[in-house]
Formats: sequence, structure tokens, C-alpha cells
Amino acid sequence: MTVPELKIKDLHVSVEGKSIVRGFDLEIKGGEIHALMGPNGTGKSTVASAIMGHPKYEVTQGTVLLDRENLLDMAVDERARAGIFLAMQYPSEVSGVTNADFLRTAINGRRGEGNEIPLMKFIKTLDKKMQMLEMDQAFAERYVNEGFSGGEKKRNEILQLMMLEPKFAILDEIDSGLDIDALKWVAKGVNSMRSENFGCLIITHYQRLLNYIKPDKVHVMMNGRIVKTGGPELALRLEEEGYDGMKAELGIKDDETVEA
Repeated sequence: MTVPELKIKDLHVSVEGKSIVRGFDLEIKGGEIHALMGPNGTGKSTVASAIMGHPKYEVTQGTVLLDRENLLDMAVDERARAGIFLAMQYPSEVSGVTNADFLRTAINGRRGEGNEIPLMKFIKTLDKKMQMLEMDQAFAERYVNEGFSGGEKKRNEILQLMMLEPKFAILDEIDSGLDIDALKWVAKGVNSMRSENFGCLIITHYQRLLNYIKPDKVHVMMNGRIVKTGGPELALRLEEEGYDGMKAELGIKDDETVEA
């Protein structure tokens, strides 16, 4: 099987006429985990939403290629079926739809008519994944995220990831608001996905998640584009020095468009 590739080239994104992302470039291959870090308001979540096709985010320039197919030409559901998964910063509640029904419908939507997952295989797989995440089996019959705590919602996002098995996942601040136990469960789920058939972009502010999910590359985003790339040591440096030191090193001023 060919290793999947996600290539983002010269991406520009505007929100309500305001330019937020200004020349974002990134390549991720299957088997790789990348971390995207940067100050608040620099465009990290905007990149994630634009890739997934949120209508609020207008792509004004650039391409997003998944295995040489431009995702920007696809509807949101087509992007999901092509193999993109977004774990949102603030997961939505879906009243009246159980987790089990939601997951089975999503899986069958990707597999296509005539290739639906057998019911018993689905149940066994769901039970196994929930046990790995130490989730109570009752969660399967609860409505999607309804009445869930913040940590339960994030763990539920990882359950969806593990069940859907996409080619690429974008985890937008999946560690936000998590205590140390929930953080470990999230990391366990993501690490269980590691393979040549899966790549991941983790958007985060903090080193602590990267203590449990070791990235292959760390990227720093400022003023709408990536300005520095390095290994895991780059995240450690940011934890110690903050972003102001890097801005000074690179000669970056606030609200200034810079060259990567």
C-alpha cells in the first residue's frame, strides 16, 4: 500500500474579509506525527478548519493535496471520506443520536453502500477501543457528547478517531482542559494509531502533551505562516523561553507578515 501524503502549499485563508493565514506550507506523510505550536490568534485553528472545509473560512490561495487530490475541490463529507479527520477544539453535542449509531453511520459512510461493517464486528471493535481508553460501556448508548465533561468529550473524539481510522488526523488543542489522567488516555489512543497508513497534526500550546506523544517534527506558526521547524527539542525550548524570544531571534514583529 502506498504511504499517504498530505501536502499544503501556499495556503491563504480569510475570515470575514480579514487575512488570517498567509502562505502556510506543510507536508506530512503516513507514519509521521507533527506538532503545530504558536501564540494565540496566529491562525493554527484557522488552518485546521479550512482544511476540513468550514464555510466560514475562505481559502483565497493555495492547495491542500491528499494523495495528489485537491481537498479544496471537495465538499466536507467528501474530505472526510477521502481520509481527513478533525478533532475539534470544542466538540459539538448531537442530541438524539447515540455514540454507537453515530460511529456506525460514519464508518459505513466511508466504506460505501454494499460494504457496510458487519454489526458484530462493529460491536467487538467498539468494545475493544473503549476498553483501551478506559471508557464506561454506557457511553456507547449516550447521545453524542450530551452531558459529557470536557475530558469525556475529548476522549470521545479519540474514540471516533480510532474507530474511523483516517489517513490523517488534525487534533486541534485536544489537550485543552485535560487533567493528567485524561491526557494519558488521549495519548494512548493516538499512539495506538501509529503506522505508515496514518499521519497526524497536533495543534497545541503546551509541551506536556508532547511528553506522551513524541512528534517527528515541531513547527512554530506566527502571523499566519510557519516560521521555524525542528525536532521535539523545539517544543522544549518554547516551554522554557516562550514565544517572545523566538520573535526576537527571527526579527518578527506583531502583525507582521514574515518569510518562513
